[in-house]
Amino acid sequence: MKKQRLTHHFVPGQANPAVFGEHVRRGLQFLANRPQPGQPWQDGMNLPWDDPVFSARMLAEQLDQSHGAGSRRAVEIERQVEALCAWLALEPGARVLDLTCGPGLYAQRLAARGCQVTGIDFSPAAIAFAQAQAQAAGLQIDYRLANVESALPALAAENFDAALFLYGQFSVFPPAAGAALLQQTAAALRAGGRLALELLAFDRIDKQPGSWWFTGRGGLWGDFEHLHLGERTWDEAHEAILERFYIFNLETGELQTYGLSDQAYRPAVLRARLQVAGFGHFDSYPAWAGLPLPDAAEWEVTIAFIPFRLPRTPTPPTGSTRSLHRAMERQTPPPGCRARACPPHPPSP
Repeated sequence: MKKQRLTHHFVPGQANPAVFGEHVRRGLQFLANRPQPGQPWQDGMNLPWDDPVFSARMLAEQLDQSHGAGSRRAVEIERQVEALCAWLALEPGARVLDLTCGPGLYAQRLAARGCQVTGIDFSPAAIAFAQAQAQAAGLQIDYRLANVESALPALAAENFDAALFLYGQFSVFPPAAGAALLQQTAAALRAGGRLALELLAFDRIDKQPGSWWFTGRGGLWGDFEHLHLGERTWDEAHEAILERFYIFNLETGELQTYGLSDQAYRPAVLRARLQVAGFGHFDSYPAWAGLPLPDAAEWEVTIAFIPFRLPRTPTPPTGSTRSLHRAMERQTPPPGCRARACPPHPPSP
């Protein structure tokens, strides 16, 4: 039997055609005069992550197991946590700082393994969900509703064993803000502490301009019929991506505009910035070292180490001081080696 074609008979602006038409006219005028090409972090309002209503819609996307747009699926996160525990040498009692933790999908799994986790995010819906999940599981997790840029300085000298910056969240910060975040993260880690930084692999980034459109209802943009117009540009001078989203409310004609910028990092540039921030040794895991993730090839994880610092001595080390130096040298992983207590895993390429 031939399948019947479904049709949708929504009539835009039906409630008040005159007002609808004026809103559409203004929206089209805005689009016609928008800056072209747009500048990352300047043109297009950033996604309102900290807005209670928007954050609730974003949370729904993060928890949706049918796709990995908001967060990865649970089975993928389990695999990543297993790898991170090895790469970061996490054992029960380890203190972990999860930056932009979202709804706690990584933090809760690490806490269940015995880690003491502090999670920071400025999405009220995500933090509320994470707190409720931790309480239901009987886990003590220190979730903080805050912007990492304002919260990190207060964590200096907290001596965390490890920190996480996953799923490209670091790249949404402008370069200067990102450099400050790296320095503040380094200050929050103990000597020998490690940062797991996951970013899009520079060579895998789509640097071609693009545009798209579709109609729908609900989802991230709101519970109303809408026309979604989108465009993506690559800023060669700054090596950054700008995506702009234009959402026409087909019931009122009003236009909402959003932007999302991502800084791309060449491996050499990233390592130089990490060194300036205070990190001294690096391991790289392109494509998550072969983990079975649908988009693994697009990502690279860098594990950055805070070096052990020797006490300053006015004279060459002798006796017990020399023994201390030798002991510290044994604790500092030389290039190409892993630190002690880290389970075997593939060497860096």
